[in-house]
Amino acid sequence: MSTVHFDQLFEQFNDIRVGVIGDVMLDTYMWGKVERISPEAPVPIVALHEKEYRIGGAGNVALNLQSLGARTSILSVIGHDDDGKVLKRLLETNGIDTTYLHESPVRITTNKMRVIARNQHMMRLDNEVTGDLPLEEQLLLEAAVLRFLDEVKPHVLIFEDYNKGVLTEGLIGTIIRLCKERNVITAVDPKRKHFFSYRSVDIFKPNLKEVREGLNLIDEDLTLPYLESIHHQLQSQLGHAISFITLSEKGVFFHDTHTKGLIPSHIRNISDVSGAGDTVIAVAALVYAATRDTALMAAMANIAGGLVCEEVGTAAIRKDQLLEECRQLLL
Repeated sequence: MSTVHFDQLFEQFNDIRVGVIGDVMLDTYMWGKVERISPEAPVPIVALHEKEYRIGGAGNVALNLQSLGARTSILSVIGHDDDGKVLKRLLETNGIDTTYLHESPVRITTNKMRVIARNQHMMRLDNEVTGDLPLEEQLLLEAAVLRFLDEVKPHVLIFEDYNKGVLTEGLIGTIIRLCKERNVITAVDPKRKHFFSYRSVDIFKPNLKEVREGLNLIDEDLTLPYLESIHHQLQSQLGHAISFITLSEKGVFFHDTHTKGLIPSHIRNISDVSGAGDTVIAVAALVYAATRDTALMAAMANIAGGLVCEEVGTAAIRKDQLLEECRQLLL
């Protein structure tokens, strides 16, 4: 990683065009107060006094990209329902392009509703459909992706897979092929169901738990040789270019054709780890699209992931905050 002019790099983010495809969802936070136990069952009664809607899932990746200045489009499927209207309005209010967001008459919008009292999660209610998209809707989404690639001409496309059915094995393979034909960088934050479906992707970014489950590995000390062996096992099945593995409090590991490394995490006051993976894949894809520097990509994404863990709930990275941290920690 050579000397970096971070001010110039962060200005360059404004010219990067990015698409995010995957499971988009609405996060609903309901805040309340507990003063008594229900007489009907031994559960607390939460008197609600505030409700907040946030962008979740693949939408949170898009929100992080937009916060960094990238020109961001979301490619997904939502329901033709009230939650979908709220989510679409939130995306547009935050400057995210929804031109390629399909409203389905046969699916509902995923809504994860959290009830919080005494600064604790009391309950989470998930309103969702997790089956694969029907073939007709897969074809509609594929057509939307093709229009996006030809009209926007993006630099990078990020797959954000939460196993909610938007990304199917056939759709994944087709979209990667379409991107390869157009020299569009592909990056993925995979989940277990389609872990090995992302063949020939450029950046493969699982966390350590997902890797161990996918490869059926037992726990071992996180040495560089152990992590290198993981990369080679993954590459033998995926044929991808870059392994970028997040290691929770241990930092991140990266490996491409020419470079590899284990970067420790920076000391943080951790409040909440939710959404950190969204920030990491957003920053990694954006930095790589701008620089083609894998080591720099890993170092900056590692910083960004730690920063958002200091916030409660899912939160987008702040561009000015990340810039200042990069100046302090990487120069």
